[in-house]
Amino acid sequence: MSLLRSTPPLHVVGFVATRRGDPDRGPLVTLRTEEAVARLMDHGELVYLVGPRRKELVEVRYDDTVPRGGVVIRDVSGVSVSEIIRLEKRVPPREKA
Repeated sequence: MSLLRSTPPLHVVGFVATRRGDPDRGPLVTLRTEEAVARLMDHGELVYLVGPRRKELVEVRYDDTVPRGGVVIRDVSGVSVSEIIRLEKRVPPREKA
């Protein structure tokens, strides 16, 4: 597996919407392990999901049942199935000297 110099687009192949009271809620992106590793993203890490209408902070979760080049998203506004998104690593703010 080679590391990527850029963040190639990913195709949204599934969307999960939760309801109040569901035990597992919140913004999440699920993708294949090799896709995440190539982008230097760890399981449980917070990254930016950049969609056609907005940019949102989501948690990364690995699932090798997702097709290559695809992602399943949960509770992310402004993104729907069949759209193209990008994932960007979150850069923590610098400490002032």
